[in-house]
Amino acid sequence: MKSYARFAARFALAGCLTAAAGAAHADEADFLRSFEGNFAGKGTVKVTTEAPTVNVSCRFNSDATSSSLSLDGTCRGLVVVTRAISADLKSSGTKYTGTYVGSRTGPAQLSGRRSGNAINLGIRWAREVNGDRTAQMTVEKNGEDGMRLTVIDVDPKTGERVMTSRIDLRRT
Repeated sequence: MKSYARFAARFALAGCLTAAAGAAHADEADFLRSFEGNFAGKGTVKVTTEAPTVNVSCRFNSDATSSSLSLDGTCRGLVVVTRAISADLKSSGTKYTGTYVGSRTGPAQLSGRRSGNAINLGIRWAREVNGDRTAQMTVEKNGEDGMRLTVIDVDPKTGERVMTSRIDLRRT
Protein backbone atom coordinates (compact mmCIF):
# COMPACT_ATOMS: atom_id res chain seq x y z
CA MET A 1 0.00 0.00 0.00
CA LYS A 2 2.85 2.41 0.81
CA SER A 3 4.46 1.92 -2.59
CA TYR A 4 1.14 2.67 -4.32
CA ALA A 5 0.78 5.91 -2.31
CA ARG A 6 4.34 6.92 -3.22
CA PHE A 7 3.69 6.10 -6.88
CA ALA A 8 0.47 8.12 -6.85
CA ALA A 9 2.21 11.07 -5.17
CA ARG A 10 5.04 11.00 -7.73
CA PHE A 11 2.57 10.74 -10.58
CA ALA A 12 0.57 13.69 -9.23
CA LEU A 13 3.76 15.75 -8.77
CA ALA A 14 4.90 14.95 -12.31
CA GLY A 15 1.49 16.05 -13.61
CA CYS A 16 1.71 19.35 -11.70
CA LEU A 17 5.23 20.00 -13.03
CA THR A 18 4.16 19.23 -16.60
CA ALA A 19 1.14 21.55 -16.29
CA ALA A 20 3.34 24.33 -14.84
CA ALA A 21 5.86 23.94 -17.68
CA GLY A 22 3.02 24.13 -20.23
CA ALA A 23 1.66 27.30 -18.61
CA ALA A 24 5.15 28.85 -18.52
CA HIS A 25 5.63 28.08 -22.24
CA ALA A 26 2.24 29.66 -23.04
CA ASP A 27 3.17 32.77 -21.02
CA GLU A 28 6.51 33.02 -22.84
CA ALA A 29 4.83 32.59 -26.24
CA ASP A 30 2.35 35.38 -25.47
CA PHE A 31 5.18 37.59 -24.22
CA LEU A 32 7.25 37.06 -27.39
CA ARG A 33 4.27 37.61 -29.68
CA SER A 34 3.59 40.95 -27.97
CA PHE A 35 6.75 42.26 -29.71
CA GLU A 36 5.39 41.49 -33.22
CA GLY A 37 5.11 44.41 -35.63
CA ASN A 38 6.76 47.55 -36.93
CA PHE A 39 8.31 50.02 -34.49
CA ALA A 40 9.88 53.46 -34.75
CA GLY A 41 11.49 55.73 -32.21
CA LYS A 42 14.45 57.68 -30.97
CA GLY A 43 17.33 57.24 -28.60
CA THR A 44 20.99 57.76 -27.93
CA VAL A 45 24.11 55.79 -28.84
CA LYS A 46 27.76 55.99 -27.79
CA VAL A 47 30.30 54.11 -29.93
CA THR A 48 32.54 53.68 -26.86
CA THR A 49 32.06 54.57 -23.19
CA GLU A 50 34.19 57.71 -23.75
CA ALA A 51 32.63 58.80 -27.05
CA PRO A 52 30.10 61.63 -27.23
CA THR A 53 26.42 60.69 -27.21
CA VAL A 54 24.74 60.69 -30.62
CA ASN A 55 20.98 61.13 -31.00
CA VAL A 56 19.46 58.54 -33.33
CA SER A 57 16.11 57.78 -34.91
CA CYS A 58 15.35 54.14 -35.61
CA ARG A 59 12.89 51.88 -37.40
CA PHE A 60 12.52 48.18 -36.63
CA ASN A 61 10.51 45.27 -37.96
CA SER A 62 9.93 42.61 -35.32
CA ASP A 63 8.94 39.04 -36.13
CA ALA A 64 7.94 36.78 -33.27
CA THR A 65 6.88 33.17 -32.87
CA SER A 66 6.07 31.17 -29.75
CA SER A 67 9.81 30.56 -29.20
CA SER A 68 11.74 33.25 -31.09
CA LEU A 69 12.10 36.98 -31.59
CA SER A 70 13.80 38.64 -34.54
CA LEU A 71 14.43 42.41 -34.61
CA ASP A 72 15.69 43.95 -37.84
CA GLY A 73 16.17 47.67 -38.22
CA THR A 74 18.25 50.71 -38.95
CA CYS A 75 19.24 53.68 -36.86
CA ARG A 76 20.24 57.03 -38.32
CA GLY A 77 22.33 59.61 -36.52
CA LEU A 78 24.14 62.79 -37.51
CA VAL A 79 21.98 62.96 -40.66
CA VAL A 80 24.40 60.89 -42.76
CA VAL A 81 25.29 57.88 -40.59
CA THR A 82 23.02 54.85 -40.86
CA ARG A 83 23.67 51.49 -39.21
CA ALA A 84 21.80 48.21 -39.64
CA ILE A 85 20.94 46.56 -36.33
CA SER A 86 19.45 43.14 -35.71
CA ALA A 87 18.95 40.64 -32.94
CA ASP A 88 17.74 37.08 -33.30
CA LEU A 89 16.68 35.33 -30.09
CA LYS A 90 15.43 31.84 -29.36
CA SER A 91 13.78 30.91 -26.09
CA SER A 92 13.73 27.73 -24.11
CA GLY A 93 11.34 28.55 -21.30
CA THR A 94 12.59 31.82 -19.83
CA LYS A 95 16.18 31.25 -21.07
CA TYR A 96 17.28 33.05 -24.23
CA THR A 97 20.19 32.68 -26.65
CA GLY A 98 20.93 34.43 -29.92
CA THR A 99 22.97 36.81 -32.00
CA TYR A 100 23.23 40.61 -32.13
CA VAL A 101 24.52 42.50 -35.17
CA GLY A 102 25.14 46.22 -34.92
CA SER A 103 28.61 46.62 -33.46
CA ARG A 104 31.61 47.36 -35.65
CA THR A 105 33.27 44.23 -34.19
CA GLY A 106 30.92 41.81 -35.94
CA PRO A 107 28.16 39.51 -34.70
CA ALA A 108 27.94 39.16 -30.91
CA GLN A 109 26.54 36.24 -28.92
CA LEU A 110 23.59 36.82 -26.57
CA SER A 111 22.43 34.73 -23.63
CA GLY A 112 20.24 35.41 -20.66
CA ARG A 113 16.75 35.10 -19.30
CA ARG A 114 13.47 36.89 -18.99
CA SER A 115 12.52 38.67 -15.80
CA GLY A 116 9.08 40.29 -15.77
CA ASN A 117 8.70 42.46 -18.88
CA ALA A 118 12.39 42.37 -19.79
CA ILE A 119 14.78 39.96 -21.45
CA ASN A 120 18.17 40.55 -19.76
CA LEU A 121 21.03 39.39 -21.93
CA GLY A 122 24.77 39.13 -21.59
CA ILE A 123 26.63 40.19 -24.73
CA ARG A 124 29.83 38.46 -25.85
CA TRP A 125 31.35 40.77 -28.51
CA ALA A 126 33.29 39.28 -31.44
CA ARG A 127 36.30 41.44 -30.42
CA GLU A 128 37.16 43.73 -27.54
CA VAL A 129 34.89 46.74 -26.96
CA ASN A 130 35.70 49.13 -24.11
CA GLY A 131 38.56 46.95 -22.87
CA ASP A 132 36.75 43.60 -22.78
CA ARG A 133 34.32 41.42 -24.71
CA THR A 134 31.26 41.68 -22.45
CA ALA A 135 28.30 44.02 -21.94
CA GLN A 136 24.62 43.79 -20.99
CA MET A 137 21.57 44.23 -23.22
CA THR A 138 17.94 44.54 -22.17
CA VAL A 139 14.96 44.13 -24.49
CA GLU A 140 12.04 45.47 -22.49
CA LYS A 141 8.31 45.58 -23.16
CA ASN A 142 7.23 49.16 -22.46
CA GLY A 143 3.43 49.32 -22.24
CA GLU A 144 1.17 47.73 -24.84
CA ASP A 145 2.84 49.24 -27.90
CA GLY A 146 6.38 50.04 -26.86
CA MET A 147 9.77 48.49 -26.36
CA ARG A 148 13.08 49.76 -25.04
CA LEU A 149 16.47 48.47 -26.15
CA THR A 150 19.34 49.26 -23.76
CA VAL A 151 23.04 48.35 -23.75
CA ILE A 152 25.20 48.89 -20.66
CA ASP A 153 28.98 48.52 -20.68
CA VAL A 154 31.72 49.18 -18.15
CA ASP A 155 34.15 52.07 -18.66
CA PRO A 156 37.62 50.46 -18.48
CA LYS A 157 39.16 53.55 -16.86
CA THR A 158 36.61 54.21 -14.11
CA GLY A 159 34.92 50.83 -13.66
CA GLU A 160 31.56 52.68 -13.87
CA ARG A 161 28.59 51.20 -15.72
CA VAL A 162 27.79 53.36 -18.77
CA MET A 163 24.66 53.26 -20.90
CA THR A 164 26.06 53.04 -24.43
CA SER A 165 22.65 52.90 -26.09
CA ARG A 166 19.02 53.42 -25.22
CA ILE A 167 16.36 53.33 -27.90
CA ASP A 168 12.66 53.81 -27.10
CA LEU A 169 10.33 52.46 -29.78
CA ARG A 170 6.57 52.58 -30.35
CA ARG A 171 4.48 50.37 -32.62
CA THR A 172 3.65 52.13 -35.89
